[in-house]
Amino acid sequence: MNNKRIAVMDLGTNTFHLLIAEGPADNFTEILHLNEDVKLGKGGINKGIIQPEAFERGIAAMKRFRSYIDVNSVTDIRAIATSAIRSAANGQDFIRKVKEQAHIDIELITGEQEAAYIYEGINASGCLTDDNALIMDIGGGSVEFIIGNTDEVLWKQSFEIGAARLMDKFHQTDPVPVQAIKELTQYLNSKLPELFLAASKYKPAILIGSSGAFESFAEVIELEKGKNFNLKQTKVYNFDIDELLDLIERLIKSSHSQRAKIKGIIPVRVDMIVVASLITIYMMQKMGIADVTMSTYSLKEGVLAQMLS
Repeated sequence: MNNKRIAVMDLGTNTFHLLIAEGPADNFTEILHLNEDVKLGKGGINKGIIQPEAFERGIAAMKRFRSYIDVNSVTDIRAIATSAIRSAANGQDFIRKVKEQAHIDIELITGEQEAAYIYEGINASGCLTDDNALIMDIGGGSVEFIIGNTDEVLWKQSFEIGAARLMDKFHQTDPVPVQAIKELTQYLNSKLPELFLAASKYKPAILIGSSGAFESFAEVIELEKGKNFNLKQTKVYNFDIDELLDLIERLIKSSHSQRAKIKGIIPVRVDMIVVASLITIYMMQKMGIADVTMSTYSLKEGVLAQMLS
């Protein structure tokens, strides 16, 4: 019998996640799942530094996580840091302070490792088939692309084009101007040739969006239909393509105050969802994909599956 109770922390650019779970890898029981809007990249993401206020928010969140870990009798802990901490000049200072003050060892992983864990998480959610899929995980600092099926990863890469970075570069005026959208498109064209090469080789027919903005897309669509939608009880959601395109178009044209009133978009995502929408529509058009699925599983579930198996 597997008696391990595991805590996985995913320390992202915008959000720190804590997942405490136990049981078998393919059907674990969630004990606790917390998200903290730390906004670690705020004010410094493209300058390559964690700003003092963000630094303090991060330390405070990790101390809170430690208290939850202590009261839930956790046996194994992993804290995974990604793009924002990886690319910050003071990232190592942050890691050291967390060890001192919260007694948590942070592992700094590469974009490649991040993509590998995301694949494991997506595969654990059960949405992959024998057909090749393009998995896209839009983080605040980086975006991971993985082409694979239920049997294997065919290609994977992480690009430093996360939503916080793109917002800082292209979404300065609200609603986002047409000219900025054109510039963003050219920017993505210049950054992603390796992805297009891999896609022409492996021909993915489906786009799988990993958690994040895709959860918001699904939640908004379902709530607007007057349906109850519980993300916690959803592993996989298949989009009606017209509903998704309609929502993306509305989000791209919206102002901050309009987005803030939409039920289903969490506060930390109200602005970030615009560039996330732009990346999503860009990928669909570029790849000619009209089949889009969301998985609520991502990096932390991939790490968890590995630890529980």
